[in-house]
Order: sequence, then structure tokens, then C-alpha cells
Amino acid sequence: MIPDRLAPILQPIAAALAPDAEVDALVPTGNPQHGDYQWNFALKIAKIQKQNPRALAERIRQELIAAAPAEIARDAAGQLRVEVAGPGFLNITLDDAWLCAELRAQVESPEAGVPQSGAGPDGAAKTVIVDFSSPNVAKRMHIGHMRSTQIGHALYRLHRAAGWRVIGDNHIGDWGTQFGMLFYAWKHHRATPELAAETDAAFAEDPVGELERLYVWFRQQTELPAPEVLAAMPEDAQAELRAQIEARMEAARAETAKLQQGDPENTALWQRFIGVSLEEFNAVYRRMGVTFDEVLGESAYNDRIEGIVSGLLADGIAEHSQGAVIVRFDEPALKAQVMMVRKRDGAANYAATDLGCIRYRQERWAPEKVIYVTDKRQQLHFQQLFAVAKRWNIPTTLVHSWFGTLTLPMGLMSSRKGNVIRLVDMLDEAARRARAVVDQKSPTLPEEERARIAEAVGVSAIRYADLSQNPQTDVAFEWDRMLSLEGNTAPYLMYAHARCVSLLAKAAGLGFAPDLQNLRLSKDGHDLERELVIALLRLPEGAATALRTARPNVFCDHLYELAARFSRFYYALDVIDGGDDRDSRLALVEASRRALRWGMELLGLQVIDRM
Repeated sequence: MIPDRLAPILQPIAAALAPDAEVDALVPTGNPQHGDYQWNFALKIAKIQKQNPRALAERIRQELIAAAPAEIARDAAGQLRVEVAGPGFLNITLDDAWLCAELRAQVESPEAGVPQSGAGPDGAAKTVIVDFSSPNVAKRMHIGHMRSTQIGHALYRLHRAAGWRVIGDNHIGDWGTQFGMLFYAWKHHRATPELAAETDAAFAEDPVGELERLYVWFRQQTELPAPEVLAAMPEDAQAELRAQIEARMEAARAETAKLQQGDPENTALWQRFIGVSLEEFNAVYRRMGVTFDEVLGESAYNDRIEGIVSGLLADGIAEHSQGAVIVRFDEPALKAQVMMVRKRDGAANYAATDLGCIRYRQERWAPEKVIYVTDKRQQLHFQQLFAVAKRWNIPTTLVHSWFGTLTLPMGLMSSRKGNVIRLVDMLDEAARRARAVVDQKSPTLPEEERARIAEAVGVSAIRYADLSQNPQTDVAFEWDRMLSLEGNTAPYLMYAHARCVSLLAKAAGLGFAPDLQNLRLSKDGHDLERELVIALLRLPEGAATALRTARPNVFCDHLYELAARFSRFYYALDVIDGGDDRDSRLALVEASRRALRWGMELLGLQVIDRM
């Protein structure tokens, strides 16, 4: 990154002025006319040392002039282009030849520009586990899973680019009381040969869809009517209804207990439900280009639960309370609510399972860091979980990378109510809408290629529409906004890449090939060329900032800026007919092609050569 390359020049000057002061990084200027980067060190130190900031900035400027670094540009009179601006900023303009040399090196190895935060003291890669997606067995993946899956996968790729050993873990929900509900509904719908045949046929046609229908049926059978409806019922009718609901709930709890005790029938059903669910999950993941290194359900940690609960009690971390086992907290933000690790009926819950998972990961991978990618509603759970891990002396850094919820116009999605939009349906709709655009713009392409392009554009548009937003904001689901193929979208980036490929192919047909060694700026120093070079060099900065802040949208902004700069360059300047500048501009097109491809792949977008 440019700031890191300039640090050896600036740090000695800063240390001479204030040995103990922390040197802030350079930041891009808001206006290219004011230079390329801005340094506010003088402002910071002047306040501490009670000096005039502009006078101190001028002193730093003179120190830079005396050092005469080749990285900084010079004006026509040979003077270093470092200017004092505003209350004491230093604006620095970089040398064109140095910029081109840096870009040549970066294009050869884009990830080399990303600070390798994953390298340990001994040079070996540190391990990070990214826990993301985590759908529940026997339920469809819906658009509520989109954010965890896509944000988590982006964080996975960003860490890998920064040199980490990354473990992508899909911690699926495959245990708990919902299976007792499913078993009850399954058996109820097989009470007669006719019902059994109907259920079997529905399951064969759409296994997960049938399981979801049975779950929704059970929830509906165990819900009280609206308060006004209930109040209008005679008291004896109310009592009878409540008794029926409790009887069904008790029957479901009994089915859950049978599973936990290893009942052969329920165990076989459970394994069958897991199998069909994983098949459907994997089909969606393949389509989205998402992979995992580990897929384990909550059930994988069952044999650890008893030891964990006993250990928490023995260490004084947990205590008995009204038949349950709980953890109390002294921390002001947590003390208002206890964390239950075992219920009164002896069943463990999510907290116990997550603690078992922490132990398992520590033993297997000894990770430096674990990142949990879930929505904001789970913040308290993870704060409590991390507090217990700290009391356990777990050395791993645990991070909850939370995100805002995705909502439907009628409110939050709920499998209980059945008002969900399946993720696969959304991907189908995205591809359908993209196909309409492809057919309009490229009707002469072969049918198979148009279908492939439409799929790539549609899926990538969905991914980018999510990643390009601050993850910690709530997102209202709107088809038109999320699937727009104009503006700051994946198709815009894909078009920019396709233009690079097309232009290079045209040049090759005329006998011209790009050579990165020809990369330089025009003799006239055209602004559009220089702005494109700067945008290319800043791409690793965007990746580093996105990784540090766990906000992939920051990198999206940098990638979009690069595509926009390339488009201005593409439309305004001749490349093949560029005369003396043809070879350098072809090299710049090749650098843009590689950078766009690297950036899109880093976000998990599909890259295509023509649209």
C-alpha cells in the first residue's frame, strides 16, 4: 500500500519531532487538485506541544525537501510538491514514474499490496475461524441467511488475502426441541395409510419443503388465537384449548427426549432430515460460489456438554438456580440477565453448545481469532459467551461481527409463520431479470452463453447489492433496488472488466499485446490516466480497511471507484489509436483488467469476459 511505502520516509521526521507520538497513516485527499495524500501529523503534535500547527507543518515540509525522496513529485522548477494547507495539513503529490513502478509490482501480485496481518512472529500463518451462514436443518435457506453467508464469505476471502490460515465453519442447527415438533408432526401425518402415502409423496417431491410445511403446521396447532378471539370464547373452551396445546407440546418434548436418549426410530428420522437438508443447502452454496472447510452441527458437541456444565459448576463460574444451571455476570452491561447453560428439565441449550464448540476449536486448531457472523439480535448472547470464555482463560480472540436484519415489507421473516422468500427463488428471479437485459443487449450471443451470463450477473448482483452496504444497517428487501443492473452494482463492475477484455482482444487482432513494462503516463500527464493509476494502487488499501473494520462495503467502494475511473478513461481516450501512448495505455488496460478481476473474485463475484 502507498501509505506503508511512504512510512520509512515520514516516520524518522515524526520521531525527531515527537519520539513518543503515534504516527497516523496518510489518507487520500478529497480533491486530486490538492495532491494525492494528506498527512495531519503536524496538527496532532502541535496541539500536544502547544505550537502553531502551520509553522510546525512548514518545518516538516522543509525536512521532506531536505530528504528529497524520489517518491514525491517535483514541479517544473524542480521543487518537491509538498504543500501546507488549511490549519496545518501537509498535501503530498507523488511522482508519476514511481507510481507506475509501484503499479507494475502490484499488478504482478495484487495481494502483496495487502498488509499480511495473518503472519505470525515466526512467519507462519495465524489461524482464524470464520463462523458463518449456519442454517437450520429441515428449513429452507431464505433471504435471511443471505447476509451471514455473503458477509462471512467475504471476510473469509479478505483474511485469506491478508495471509491468514482461514477455516470457514458452517455451524448448522441440527439439534433441539424443533426436532421433537417435527417428529410429532411427521408421525401425526402418517397416522393412516392415506396420510402416510400423501406425506411420502410430498417428501419425495420436495423433502425440505415438506418438513417446513410440517413445522409450520405444528406451530399453528400450538398457538393461541388472537387475544380478542380468545376473550370471546367460553372459559371451559379456553381451558380445553390450552390443555390441547400443552398436550401437543408435551408430546413434542417427549419425542425430543427420545432422540436425545438414542431412540432408533427418531435417530433414523433425524439423520434422514439432516441428509436432505444438506443436499439442498449445498446446491444453494454451489450456485453462490460459497465453500466451507468444516460443516458441523450443534449435535457434534453433545458429548462435551455434561463435562462443560460440571466444569463450570466446579470452577464457580456457574451455579444451580431453581433446577437449572446458570451463569451470573458482574459486568454492568451483562449483569441484568443471566445465561442459562442447562434447563430445569436437564436439556442443554445454545449457550452450552457454543461453549462446547469453543473448546473443540481450541483443541483442534488453537486459533488466534474466531469471528461469528450473525445478526445484531444475538449481541447479548455473544457478549455473555465471550465473558465466560474469558473466565475460562481461553486465549483466542473472539469477535462478533454482527449485521443488521433483512426485512420483508410485512415485517421480519419467520419460519413459524411461513412468510419467507426462499434464497433459491431470489437467485432464480435475479437470473431471470438479468436474462432479460442480456437478451436485449446481446441477442446474437448463443443461447447457452446468454444463460450462463445471466446466471453470473444475477447471482453476483444479489451478492454485491448486499456487500456494498454497511453490514451494520438494517436492509429492507426490495426487488427493484437489490436487482438493479445500473449504478454501483456488480454488473457495472462486470461490464468494466468485459470492456478491458474486448479492448485487449481487438488490440491482439491488430498485432498489439500489452506489456506491463510499458506502463507509464502520457507525456502530457493526462489526468484521467493518472487518476486511474491512483485508483488501481488504492485497491489494496480498500481491502486492508475492509478487513480491519469487518466492512466489505469499504472494498466495494474502492472497486466501484476503480471501475468508474476506468470507464472515464475508456470513453475519453484513444487506446489502440493512441499513437505514441498506445503501448502505455494498453498496459494500463491490462492492469485494470487484472485488478478488476482480483477485486471481484475477492468479493466472490463471478467474472465473465463478455456481456
